Amino acid sequence: MNLSLLVLAPLITVVAVLFCRGRSSIRWVSLAGVTVQLILAFALLFLYWKERAAGNDSAMLFETRHTWFRALNIDYHLGVDGISVAMILLTAFVMEAAILVSWKIAPMTKEFFVLLHILSAGAYGFFLSLDLFTLFFFLEISVIPKFLLIGIWGSGKKEYSAMKLALMLMGGSALAFIGLLGVYYNTHTFDWPAISQIHLPLQAQRLWFPFLFTGFGIFTALFPFHTWVPDGHSSAPTAASMFLAGISMKLGSYGCLRVAVFLMPEAARIYSPVIILMATIAIVYGAFATMMQKDLKYMNAYSSISHCGFILLGIGMLTQTAITGAIIQMISHGLMTALFFAAIGMIYDRTHTRLVGQLGGLLKIMPFISTIFVLAGLCSLGLPGLSGFVAEITVFMGSWQHAGEWYRLATILACSSIVITAVYILRATGQTIMGPLKDTHYNGLGDAAWNERLAGILLTAGIVAIGIAPFWLSRLLTYKLN
Repeated sequence: MNLSLLVLAPLITVVAVLFCRGRSSIRWVSLAGVTVQLILAFALLFLYWKERAAGNDSAMLFETRHTWFRALNIDYHLGVDGISVAMILLTAFVMEAAILVSWKIAPMTKEFFVLLHILSAGAYGFFLSLDLFTLFFFLEISVIPKFLLIGIWGSGKKEYSAMKLALMLMGGSALAFIGLLGVYYNTHTFDWPAISQIHLPLQAQRLWFPFLFTGFGIFTALFPFHTWVPDGHSSAPTAASMFLAGISMKLGSYGCLRVAVFLMPEAARIYSPVIILMATIAIVYGAFATMMQKDLKYMNAYSSISHCGFILLGIGMLTQTAITGAIIQMISHGLMTALFFAAIGMIYDRTHTRLVGQLGGLLKIMPFISTIFVLAGLCSLGLPGLSGFVAEITVFMGSWQHAGEWYRLATILACSSIVITAVYILRATGQTIMGPLKDTHYNGLGDAAWNERLAGILLTAGIVAIGIAPFWLSRLLTYKLN
């Protein structure tokens, strides 16, 4: 399979949208474009399984390489393994749902969809890149569109939130790029497979690992660089919130694992206690901060800090099981938080409020929206049968495998956050969805439209598929630490 198709598909969709006239044609062309991307993602999964079943045990499959800048050994080099395939599937699912929930976006419908498609092109390119410079190039593509989406179509303190998000993420990009240059000057190449076969000197690993891990970690709400998350998520339009939490934060965790930890395993072991400390603080702090929120979007944003802490905890533990759990958590959180933001957006579009105290009894008038809201909440608190349980229990089991009192204590603290999560999820669900209708003006409000139902069903299907039958995903995520 030519992996460039996944990068070109959203760009071709951008060109097609630019030639569209009328909001209806813009919507349908955009939906057709993301549907093609979803089909390509499933085709990639099928072909990947077929190659592995045929005995192809190469580290990367379907590699594509073209010289980009020969003087600096920069290539357009793409390839996939099981982790990449899983992240491509996540991106396709979230983007399909994001386009569907943005069906009535206005004003500047064309510009909104163009920016979303550019974001998806950056995400696909990032997850497929085997050249570190190309990987960084695609990472940067995903920053500026976020700024515009929040600054133009956002709500509340949108200009402040957009600027804060852009500056924080550009700061993270700068740190990551310094780390990438450090790797380049020690290896004279940006080629990821080639660097993975070179043993970087321990001194170089210790010097450049913090730049790489912190730089990418800022994208995934690494404590204490997480402050852009609540403001950015709460001010963003629904589709942008879905992308930010569902995909953009996974770019950071993917970079932490694929670039920092894999290429510098000795430094990862040295810095492991620091990573685990920051992850544990993020898990517990994020859970308590979420419990204090009265705005549904802020609640989901702060809970994302806590849930992404599980990703960093699994990576920091450096055991096979914990890392597998961290990757499953990337996918689970991407689907769950996208569904949560979609449901919150649907509620806000009808009631014009996100405050828990002003809502109540929505199940009576919005049964479908209420159902997906509850499902997202149950997934967040780790209910068995949903993807959140599979991800978190795998992280906990892998973390407990790491001997040492400090590692066991961090695991216990992380596990305790489940109780706090249950408190704020059940309380928010009870006050928002259950009980009597607080405002009689809500009686005339309608339930989800066809496009919103399709988006909810798509994301729910992914959550349930992982929760009920997780073994197909765990077998896909084969990761070997040097």
